[in-house]
Amino acid sequence: MVQSALPVPDLLASRAATDPGHEALIVAGQGSLTLAEWDERATAVARALPGPLGGDRVALVFGARDWLDYAVSWMAVLKAGGVAVPLSDRLAPPELAYMIENCGATTVVHGRGTTLPQGIPYEDLSQKSGTEVLPEIDPLSLAQILYTSGTTGRPKGVTATHANLTSPPVHPKRRPFAHSRHLVHAFPIGTNAGQVMLLHALTAAPTVVTLPLFTPARFAALIEEYAAGTVFVVPAMAVELLGARVQDRHDLSSVLLLGSAAAALPPKVAAELTAAFPNATVANYYTSTEAAPAQTIMIYDAERPGSLGRAAGGSRLRIAGAEGDAVEPGQTGEVWLRAAAHARAYYGSDQDDAFQDGWVRMGDLGYLDDEGYLYLVDRESDVIKSGAFKVSTLQVESALHEHPAVADASVFGVPHPVMGMAVAAAVVAGEPLALSDVRAFLSPRLAGHELPSVLLNLDALPRNAAGKVIKRELRRMAEE
Repeated sequence: MVQSALPVPDLLASRAATDPGHEALIVAGQGSLTLAEWDERATAVARALPGPLGGDRVALVFGARDWLDYAVSWMAVLKAGGVAVPLSDRLAPPELAYMIENCGATTVVHGRGTTLPQGIPYEDLSQKSGTEVLPEIDPLSLAQILYTSGTTGRPKGVTATHANLTSPPVHPKRRPFAHSRHLVHAFPIGTNAGQVMLLHALTAAPTVVTLPLFTPARFAALIEEYAAGTVFVVPAMAVELLGARVQDRHDLSSVLLLGSAAAALPPKVAAELTAAFPNATVANYYTSTEAAPAQTIMIYDAERPGSLGRAAGGSRLRIAGAEGDAVEPGQTGEVWLRAAAHARAYYGSDQDDAFQDGWVRMGDLGYLDDEGYLYLVDRESDVIKSGAFKVSTLQVESALHEHPAVADASVFGVPHPVMGMAVAAAVVAGEPLALSDVRAFLSPRLAGHELPSVLLNLDALPRNAAGKVIKRELRRMAEE
């Protein structure tokens, strides 16, 4: 029988004992790590950490080329009874300093090429030896603090217990993605998507292969090299892969599951992915740093192109009205998700209305159809209130993606002296587009109040490490 609540290090020790030679992680151009090596190295580093930790927070600042060292450090902190705080070395120095101070880290461990005041290089720890007895870990104790992307404000630390990270339990004979020998991704350290991939390296059937620096050509070549059966991207990566037409130069026929996370896939992009990856099922995963492991999953369906699917893995989903009560199918309200057990919370917040009785407010507006399929209307913070109308940025973005020259698009609100807010759009296109031409293209598809009155032509949309568009930066560009 599989335990429902298990410390993360125990999960690794158990699998390493039964399958020590299984390659858990491969970092392209850097090396690999078997389960046995992961367990042994993490134990050694845990004994080298300044301790005992006893719940102390340890900031882990690593770059994507250091995924192997990061994986060892993360596990070592958990083995030593500490709380791991994953942070990317690509963060701006003030933001990095804020997170380290905010979580109250007592120790900072960093990777190659990174210099931090009072930080300990991973290489120094890996060369030390110790014989300290490591503590027993309570499954309900904190394991990690992961910071949100901060697209709408200051990043917040989200806590997860060991039990949260190891739920739902995985049966050894029914490991995820068993159709694959290799799973390929290029998610950065410090993101929820990156942490999910690290946990897949611990629990899933295939070896997890990551690319330190994403480019469409390198990513497609990696898929081809390993004949990957499972691939994960964010929508921005999907757009780049399609724009580069990697399917014309690389064999992608091995991919049976193509998963997209972090944001909703525009319907046109999802449809084009099914053509570019001829044998793949395209799946959209909807969750958040706060809600994980709760999620919805949608297998792309041309009859439901805009849906994000139904709750999966024991998760629960509801649409709530202004008073918090569930609304009827077809009615728009706030989207809430709930994991089967062991919910997350904000670090240092005694109360926050994003968490209520195990439910997590997703910050999105949406509705359910009669069969329980979820459709998003917009981010609650992104809805544009223009005069008497409320404009869904997602709806306008979907229409923009239908333009044959548009590779990527983002819609946002800008101040207007009469209407309060006006619709603005930023596009990445194969040719310069004029506002009048864009409005003419959209007019049969959208209502008059939904048509953009401001247009930015950009080489690339500004995105954070998680691949999400930074709309405040777009507003700044539009105002200038």
